[in-house]
Amino acid sequence: MITVRHLNNSRSQRILWLLEELGLPYEIKRYQRDPKTMLAPASLRAVHPLGKSPVITDGALTLAESGAIVEYLIDQYGGGRLAPAPGTPERLRYTYWLHYAEGSAMPPLLLKLVFDTIEKSPMPFFVKPIARAISGKAKSAFIVPQIKQHLDYLEGELGKSPWFAGSEFSGADIQMSFPLEAAAARAGLDQGRPHLMDFLARIHARPAYQRALEKGGEYALLG
Repeated sequence: MITVRHLNNSRSQRILWLLEELGLPYEIKRYQRDPKTMLAPASLRAVHPLGKSPVITDGALTLAESGAIVEYLIDQYGGGRLAPAPGTPERLRYTYWLHYAEGSAMPPLLLKLVFDTIEKSPMPFFVKPIARAISGKAKSAFIVPQIKQHLDYLEGELGKSPWFAGSEFSGADIQMSFPLEAAAARAGLDQGRPHLMDFLARIHARPAYQRALEKGGEYALLG
Protein backbone atom coordinates (compact mmCIF):
# COMPACT_ATOMS: atom_id res chain seq x y z
CA MET A 1 0.00 0.00 0.00
CA ILE A 2 1.31 3.44 -0.93
CA THR A 3 1.31 5.92 1.95
CA VAL A 4 1.34 9.68 1.32
CA ARG A 5 2.68 11.90 4.09
CA HIS A 6 0.29 14.75 3.43
CA LEU A 7 0.84 18.27 4.73
CA ASN A 8 -2.06 20.70 4.49
CA ASN A 9 -1.76 23.46 1.85
CA SER A 10 1.26 21.91 0.23
CA ARG A 11 2.71 20.22 -2.81
CA SER A 12 1.52 16.87 -1.50
CA GLN A 13 -2.00 17.69 -2.74
CA ARG A 14 -0.89 17.03 -6.31
CA ILE A 15 0.43 13.58 -5.33
CA LEU A 16 -3.04 12.68 -4.04
CA TRP A 17 -4.40 13.93 -7.36
CA LEU A 18 -1.95 11.78 -9.33
CA LEU A 19 -2.89 8.69 -7.34
CA GLU A 20 -6.56 9.39 -8.03
CA GLU A 21 -5.84 9.77 -11.76
CA LEU A 22 -4.04 6.42 -11.70
CA GLY A 23 -6.80 4.77 -9.68
CA LEU A 24 -4.33 3.43 -7.12
CA PRO A 25 -5.22 2.57 -3.54
CA TYR A 26 -3.32 4.64 -0.98
CA GLU A 27 -3.30 5.72 2.63
CA ILE A 28 -2.95 9.29 3.89
CA LYS A 29 -0.92 10.21 6.97
CA ARG A 30 -1.85 13.78 7.82
CA TYR A 31 0.39 16.53 9.15
CA GLN A 32 -0.56 20.12 9.98
CA ARG A 33 1.52 23.25 9.54
CA ASP A 34 2.39 25.30 12.60
CA PRO A 35 -0.24 28.08 12.54
CA LYS A 36 2.35 30.74 13.44
CA THR A 37 5.37 29.74 11.37
CA MET A 38 3.47 27.81 8.66
CA LEU A 39 6.29 25.26 8.74
CA ALA A 40 5.84 21.49 8.68
CA PRO A 41 5.90 19.75 12.07
CA ALA A 42 9.12 18.19 13.33
CA SER A 43 7.45 14.77 13.23
CA LEU A 44 7.95 14.69 9.46
CA ARG A 45 11.70 14.42 10.05
CA ALA A 46 11.08 10.95 11.43
CA VAL A 47 9.99 9.99 7.91
CA HIS A 48 12.60 11.93 5.92
CA PRO A 49 15.59 13.93 7.23
CA LEU A 50 14.45 17.17 5.56
CA GLY A 51 11.07 17.01 7.26
CA LYS A 52 9.17 18.20 4.22
CA SER A 53 6.14 17.05 2.24
CA PRO A 54 5.35 15.27 0.01
CA VAL A 55 6.96 12.02 1.01
CA ILE A 56 5.60 8.66 -0.01
CA THR A 57 6.37 5.19 1.22
CA ASP A 58 5.82 2.20 -1.03
CA GLY A 59 6.92 -0.99 0.63
CA ALA A 60 10.55 -0.50 1.66
CA LEU A 61 10.88 2.65 -0.46
CA THR A 62 10.70 6.14 1.00
CA LEU A 63 10.74 8.89 -1.63
CA ALA A 64 10.62 12.68 -1.40
CA GLU A 65 10.47 15.50 -3.99
CA SER A 66 7.32 16.01 -6.01
CA GLY A 67 8.92 15.53 -9.44
CA ALA A 68 10.66 12.32 -8.41
CA ILE A 69 7.43 10.99 -6.90
CA VAL A 70 5.44 11.83 -10.04
CA GLU A 71 8.00 10.08 -12.24
CA TYR A 72 8.20 7.04 -9.96
CA LEU A 73 4.44 6.52 -9.69
CA ILE A 74 3.84 6.92 -13.42
CA ASP A 75 6.78 4.72 -14.39
CA GLN A 76 5.89 2.07 -11.82
CA TYR A 77 2.10 2.04 -12.06
CA GLY A 78 1.05 4.11 -15.07
CA GLY A 79 1.05 1.33 -17.63
CA GLY A 80 1.62 3.87 -20.38
CA ARG A 81 -0.79 6.42 -18.95
CA LEU A 82 0.00 10.05 -18.08
CA ALA A 83 3.38 10.14 -19.85
CA PRO A 84 4.17 10.45 -23.58
CA ALA A 85 6.02 7.61 -25.26
CA PRO A 86 9.80 7.56 -24.73
CA GLY A 87 11.83 9.05 -27.56
CA THR A 88 9.12 11.46 -28.70
CA PRO A 89 9.24 15.28 -28.64
CA GLU A 90 6.30 15.19 -26.24
CA ARG A 91 8.31 13.07 -23.81
CA LEU A 92 11.09 15.65 -23.79
CA ARG A 93 8.54 18.40 -23.06
CA TYR A 94 7.05 16.24 -20.31
CA THR A 95 10.46 15.87 -18.66
CA TYR A 96 11.19 19.57 -19.08
CA TRP A 97 8.02 20.68 -17.32
CA LEU A 98 8.50 18.17 -14.50
CA HIS A 99 11.80 19.91 -13.69
CA TYR A 100 10.74 23.46 -14.58
CA ALA A 101 7.90 23.52 -12.04
CA GLU A 102 10.19 23.47 -9.01
CA GLY A 103 13.50 24.51 -10.56
CA SER A 104 12.32 27.69 -12.31
CA ALA A 105 8.69 28.55 -11.57
CA MET A 106 8.60 28.17 -7.80
CA PRO A 107 11.68 30.16 -6.61
CA PRO A 108 10.33 33.66 -7.44
CA LEU A 109 6.90 32.71 -6.08
CA LEU A 110 8.51 31.54 -2.84
CA LEU A 111 10.58 34.72 -2.61
CA LYS A 112 7.43 36.81 -2.99
CA LEU A 113 5.76 34.85 -0.21
CA VAL A 114 8.79 35.40 2.06
CA PHE A 115 8.93 39.14 1.45
CA ASP A 116 5.15 39.51 1.76
CA THR A 117 5.41 37.76 5.13
CA ILE A 118 8.22 40.07 6.25
CA GLU A 119 6.10 43.12 5.46
CA LYS A 120 3.19 41.78 7.53
CA SER A 121 5.25 40.49 10.47
CA PRO A 122 5.20 42.32 13.81
CA MET A 123 8.37 44.31 14.45
CA PRO A 124 9.49 47.46 16.33
CA PHE A 125 7.90 50.58 14.82
CA PHE A 126 11.26 52.12 13.95
CA VAL A 127 12.31 49.02 11.99
CA LYS A 128 9.11 48.58 10.01
CA PRO A 129 9.69 51.37 7.43
CA ILE A 130 13.18 50.07 6.70
CA ALA A 131 12.00 46.46 6.36
CA ARG A 132 9.13 47.48 4.11
CA ALA A 133 11.42 49.60 1.95
CA ILE A 134 13.91 46.76 1.48
CA SER A 135 11.12 44.28 0.78
CA GLY A 136 9.39 46.61 -1.66
CA LYS A 137 12.63 47.24 -3.55
CA ALA A 138 13.42 43.52 -3.81
CA LYS A 139 9.94 42.78 -5.10
CA SER A 140 9.73 45.63 -7.58
CA ALA A 141 13.26 45.27 -8.94
CA PHE A 142 13.53 41.49 -9.17
CA ILE A 143 10.76 39.26 -7.86
CA VAL A 144 7.67 40.70 -9.56
CA PRO A 145 9.41 41.10 -12.95
CA GLN A 146 10.61 37.51 -12.72
CA ILE A 147 7.12 36.24 -11.96
CA LYS A 148 5.71 38.25 -14.87
CA GLN A 149 8.35 36.83 -17.21
CA HIS A 150 7.51 33.27 -16.21
CA LEU A 151 3.76 33.80 -16.46
CA ASP A 152 4.10 35.40 -19.88
CA TYR A 153 6.23 32.45 -20.99
CA LEU A 154 3.74 29.90 -19.68
CA GLU A 155 0.81 31.73 -21.26
CA GLY A 156 2.59 31.51 -24.60
CA GLU A 157 3.37 27.82 -24.19
CA LEU A 158 -0.23 26.90 -23.42
CA GLY A 159 -1.24 28.87 -26.48
CA LYS A 160 0.58 26.23 -28.54
CA SER A 161 -1.06 23.12 -27.06
CA PRO A 162 -3.86 22.42 -24.58
CA TRP A 163 -1.55 20.63 -22.12
CA PHE A 164 2.05 21.21 -21.16
CA ALA A 165 3.49 18.14 -22.89
CA GLY A 166 1.25 18.43 -25.93
CA SER A 167 -2.26 17.34 -26.87
CA GLU A 168 -2.70 14.85 -23.99
CA PHE A 169 -3.03 15.44 -20.25
CA SER A 170 0.02 14.10 -18.39
CA GLY A 171 1.93 14.10 -15.14
CA ALA A 172 3.57 17.33 -16.29
CA ASP A 173 0.22 19.08 -15.88
CA ILE A 174 -0.12 17.71 -12.38
CA GLN A 175 3.38 18.92 -11.53
CA MET A 176 2.73 22.37 -13.01
CA SER A 177 -0.55 22.80 -11.12
CA PHE A 178 1.08 23.94 -7.87
CA PRO A 179 3.06 26.96 -9.15
CA LEU A 180 0.08 28.12 -11.20
CA GLU A 181 -2.32 27.78 -8.27
CA ALA A 182 0.19 29.65 -6.12
CA ALA A 183 0.46 32.39 -8.75
CA ALA A 184 -3.33 32.70 -8.93
CA ALA A 185 -3.63 32.85 -5.14
CA ARG A 186 -0.90 35.41 -4.40
CA ALA A 187 1.07 36.56 -7.44
CA GLY A 188 -1.35 38.25 -9.79
CA LEU A 189 -2.32 35.47 -12.20
CA ASP A 190 -5.78 36.44 -13.47
CA GLN A 191 -7.98 36.56 -16.56
CA GLY A 192 -5.39 38.69 -18.31
CA ARG A 193 -3.70 35.37 -19.12
CA PRO A 194 -6.64 33.36 -20.47
CA HIS A 195 -4.71 30.22 -21.43
CA LEU A 196 -3.38 29.78 -17.89
CA MET A 197 -6.75 30.48 -16.30
CA ASP A 198 -8.40 28.02 -18.68
CA PHE A 199 -5.80 25.42 -17.70
CA LEU A 200 -6.64 25.92 -14.02
CA ALA A 201 -10.36 25.67 -14.73
CA ARG A 202 -9.89 22.44 -16.67
CA ILE A 203 -7.75 20.73 -14.04
CA HIS A 204 -10.09 21.79 -11.24
CA ALA A 205 -13.00 20.24 -13.14
CA ARG A 206 -11.34 16.82 -13.40
CA PRO A 207 -13.10 14.20 -11.25
CA ALA A 208 -9.77 12.88 -9.94
CA TYR A 209 -8.77 16.38 -8.84
CA GLN A 210 -12.07 16.78 -7.02
CA ARG A 211 -11.68 13.41 -5.28
CA ALA A 212 -8.16 14.31 -4.18
CA LEU A 213 -9.40 17.64 -2.83
CA GLU A 214 -12.09 15.91 -0.79
CA LYS A 215 -9.58 13.47 0.67
CA GLY A 216 -6.78 15.99 1.19
CA GLY A 217 -8.86 18.58 3.01
CA GLU A 218 -7.94 22.25 3.43
CA TYR A 219 -6.18 23.71 0.41
CA ALA A 220 -5.87 27.47 0.79
CA LEU A 221 -3.84 27.89 -2.41
CA LEU A 222 -7.13 27.87 -4.25
CA GLY A 223 -7.70 31.36 -2.89
